[in-house]
Amino acid sequence: MWAPDEITRVLRRRIAHRQGLARQRTALRNQVHAILDRNLICADWASDLFGHKGRRGLAGVELPEHERAALECSLRLHDVLAEEIDRAEQALAGEAFTREQVRRLMTIPGVGWVTALSIIAVIGDIERFPSARQLVGYLGLDPRVRQSGERGARIGHISRQGQAHARGLLVEAAHSAIRTPGPLRAFYLRLKDRRGSKIALVATARKLAVLCWHLLAREEDYRFQAPSLTASKHRALQIKAGDKGEPIARSNHPRRDEVERRVLEQAEHNYRALVASRSGAGGSNGTRLKGHPRGVNDARQAQPSQAPALLDERHPRHPGG
Repeated sequence: MWAPDEITRVLRRRIAHRQGLARQRTALRNQVHAILDRNLICADWASDLFGHKGRRGLAGVELPEHERAALECSLRLHDVLAEEIDRAEQALAGEAFTREQVRRLMTIPGVGWVTALSIIAVIGDIERFPSARQLVGYLGLDPRVRQSGERGARIGHISRQGQAHARGLLVEAAHSAIRTPGPLRAFYLRLKDRRGSKIALVATARKLAVLCWHLLAREEDYRFQAPSLTASKHRALQIKAGDKGEPIARSNHPRRDEVERRVLEQAEHNYRALVASRSGAGGSNGTRLKGHPRGVNDARQAQPSQAPALLDERHPRHPGG
């Protein structure tokens, strides 16, 4: 039975500490929103109530005396927690910046350094997962299968085994990933049309877990990344970590961003075309195709000349293993 080493245990505790602080901050933000809702105040003056513009708007809101006292108390506690979270994140960012695996996972759209570091801490040694399917089960993103007697098996909701924090971060990452053109967005939109947005979002989080396994096991970056976006994330991590080395170059040229977007949109189109061709050959309801392994994987990296990203998740890393 695998047991994490001391470094991994300490990292997990530090991440859990930061998570606890963030959870308390979220509770305080909910209290502020509740105060405004009770007094029928629509906070439409800023997209972020807790930024500079939002705080100026809160200061000018007319409230009963007891509500004003509660609001200011929540804001004071919020500021204290924000400082503590910043301290915790600076220490974690220094750890994340030194890990090549973290920077590799950040090449996936939607995956930031906090999510990447948390996944690394949960996984520990990637070698203990012979396949992506086992990692998905470890994170609790695999569907439950129920069968009794001679009745056919029924597939239900995800099992929710393992650490809920890592699973929740992957769902948050999926929210961001589907806003970036590429195979992941194409997968989400295809499933959304059939099963609805909630199921499609969780399925996308599962695909992200599969993709993480392939990138870590094969020691490759995500082939359909947006280089400018990746460089921006790496540079932000470098600044957060306080690294004094050579600054990571970021491109602010609008022309380059447009070219990258067109490339990703083409990859998304190619993925849709591949899925459509396979559905036509093997049935639109996921019928198994002859000559293909069971469960064609939407998260393996393919060559650019092939269909983009997301193919063969259940294929073991070691052939015949």
